[in-house]
Amino acid sequence: MPALLDVAELIKRFPVAAPGGALQGLRRRFAGGADRQSQVHAVDDVSFVIAKGETVGLVGESGCGKSSLVRVLTRLLDPTSGSIRFATRDLSLIAARDFAHDRDRGRIQMVFQDSGESINPRFTAFDAIADPVQRLKRLGGRALAARVEQAATQCGLPRELLGRYPHQLSGGQRARVGIARAIAVEPELLVLDEPTAALDVSVQVVILKLLRQLKAELGMSYLFVSHDLSVVRLLCDRVLVMYLGRIVEAGPARDVFNRPLHPYTKALVAAVPRLDGNGVARLRLSGEPRSPIDPDPNVCRFYGRCPRGADLCRSEMPPLRRIGEGREVACHFADVD
Repeated sequence: MPALLDVAELIKRFPVAAPGGALQGLRRRFAGGADRQSQVHAVDDVSFVIAKGETVGLVGESGCGKSSLVRVLTRLLDPTSGSIRFATRDLSLIAARDFAHDRDRGRIQMVFQDSGESINPRFTAFDAIADPVQRLKRLGGRALAARVEQAATQCGLPRELLGRYPHQLSGGQRARVGIARAIAVEPELLVLDEPTAALDVSVQVVILKLLRQLKAELGMSYLFVSHDLSVVRLLCDRVLVMYLGRIVEAGPARDVFNRPLHPYTKALVAAVPRLDGNGVARLRLSGEPRSPIDPDPNVCRFYGRCPRGADLCRSEMPPLRRIGEGREVACHFADVD
């Protein structure tokens, strides 16, 4: 399948205030020391491809960089370096402040984690869905109303709910408004940042069925971000596993869940409850995650928690390399297990 999104060597770093503030910086300068500001390596040398019509899952524990990555991809944040090719354009060359008005803005849309926080409380459901259509599609009047009602119908929102404000809607209804708002501009790629995390389990199931239905009807590609591996296994074609800013494993969802290669992936998969009692053997991780602030570029990010850690792991960062058909893993010992 042809690539819709091609991300190459993407990096996003955030500056960190130096301990002691400006006074400490002056002391270092007068002492002849370097006055380099520390940085959080939120996204570090990430590369992957999403094909047209494909659903890719992005998983990892809180703080691994998932949200930073998707905000860079949707151009809410500027990357530090790297490229984001969407169709034939490199979107990384467009500043985030300019992308809001770019012709390709409507082709990539995002569904946020908490629809209650992402919808303007002063907007009715109709206004929330209409707003991006007015800005990106330049529709008004009857054409605008027809497009809003069409998107609402596709998401199972009754017409009578369109006049209500967010506080007058249930969590599931607000989630539908968020999805309708995203699909109303007819995107090719929908980025979903844990869209069911704030919902009851019964409502999650309904929303996931809706997302599968919309994908089949509209032919969109999905980047589905979640910490819930059961949901990712159900919905996604391929999986990217992220740890401290880096992709440590990638491959077809079925293969990754049935035979994880990276020790971190093994721990994640083993923690998923299975009704049949089968699955990956339980792997207990010791220690604490390494700091994302100025990490040593020669040390594996998982070193210190990995039960297989060796001298090689603290002297050479394992690259993301191909192992078998469609499988990639960043571990020196993955092919000898």
